[in-house]
Amino acid sequence: MKTVLYVVGVCFLVVDAAYLIWSLADDNFELVGLLTIGLSGVMCVMLAFYFGQVLRGDGANLAEDRLDAGIDDGDPEAGFFSPWSWWPVLLGGAISAVVLGLAISPWIAMFSLPLLVITIVGWQFEYFRGNFAH
Repeated sequence: MKTVLYVVGVCFLVVDAAYLIWSLADDNFELVGLLTIGLSGVMCVMLAFYFGQVLRGDGANLAEDRLDAGIDDGDPEAGFFSPWSWWPVLLGGAISAVVLGLAISPWIAMFSLPLLVITIVGWQFEYFRGNFAH
């Protein structure tokens, strides 16, 4: 992954140099395109450096990077998720209503904040009542 980002970053920087030469030769210098392409290359190089540091600090390669890895090596336990729960859908709607209220009018957010609290509490405590109570 980091090698690909280094290659893409260097490619962006080469294209940025060509863009600078082309815009100066055409007498149509544009700073926005030059900065956008150049900073995209810098960002790719920074991401590649960051990923390299994270993988080096991890002390091991990922299971996906090893040729002798099995399917179960890269599939850790991610937690328990209810396949029949409607609370995440309702929570997404409540968050959307709050954000819509913040964007349009504060009274919409004021009325949707209790809905947000109800959906968070309902999702948290869905296994403490009904047929699936512990």
